[in-house]
Amino acid sequence: MTKKLNQIIDGQSYPFGSTWDGEGVNFALFSAHAEKVELCLFDESGQTEVSRHELPGKTGDVWHGYLPGLAAGTVYGYRVYGPLDPHSGHRFNHHKLLLDPYARQLKGSFHWNDRHFAYQRGASDVDLSFDARDNANWTVKAVVTLPHPPSTSAKPTIPWHQTSIYETHVRGFTRLHPELIESQRGTFTGLCDDKVIDYIKALGITSIELLPVHAFIDEYHLHRKRLTNYWGYSPINFFSVHN
Repeated sequence: MTKKLNQIIDGQSYPFGSTWDGEGVNFALFSAHAEKVELCLFDESGQTEVSRHELPGKTGDVWHGYLPGLAAGTVYGYRVYGPLDPHSGHRFNHHKLLLDPYARQLKGSFHWNDRHFAYQRGASDVDLSFDARDNANWTVKAVVTLPHPPSTSAKPTIPWHQTSIYETHVRGFTRLHPELIESQRGTFTGLCDDKVIDYIKALGITSIELLPVHAFIDEYHLHRKRLTNYWGYSPINFFSVHN
C-alpha cells in the first residue's frame, strides 16, 4: 500500500469510502479512537479473504491508504483495532469484519449468527465480555464502484402549494400490478414504467416519496421469530441500495 498517498493526491480531494481513479483505489475511514485499521480484500464471491493491508496514513481522525492496481468491483471490509473499554463507549474488536459506512454497493447477504456480537452471549459479565470469533463468513462486504457521473436531471419546479406527495413502497406498490410483466414487479424498473407513472398522475399526485430503499437487515428479534423486515427501517448502510 502506497504510504505517501492520502486524502489529497496531486491536488485532488478524495471523499470517504473507496475511490477508484483509473489506476487504483483510495480508501478512507473515520475513527477518532482507533489504533490501527486493516483493509481486508476478498475474492469476487466475497467469501474468501485474499489479503490484508494496514492503512498507513492518518490525517486528523481519518485513516487512509492507496492501493495501485485495484479495480472497480473489488470486494472489501475493515478490521479496526482499538481499546476495549465499554464504560467509556469503546468496544473495538478486530475479530469482527466491519462494513464501510460509505460503500455504494454491497456484496453477499447478512446472516444472523452469535459471531456478530462483540461480546460472549450468555457470559456472566454479559456485554462486558469479549468474543474473539470471526464473523466474516456471515456478513455483507463493501464493493468498490465506478465514479458516479454528475446528475443532469432537472429538479422539479412544482410550487409547494401545488405539490401532492404520495408515500409508497417500491416492492409493495408494483409486486402485484396486473399491467407489469413478472420481472418488473417489485422493482425500481417497474415503478418507473409509463403505466405506473400514468396511474399515479391520474390520481393527482405530483411527487413520490419512497419508503427506505437503502441496505437493511432483519432485526434480531424478527430473525428469532422467523419473520422478516418488510419496510426497511433497520438500515446498515445509507449509501447502498438494498440488494
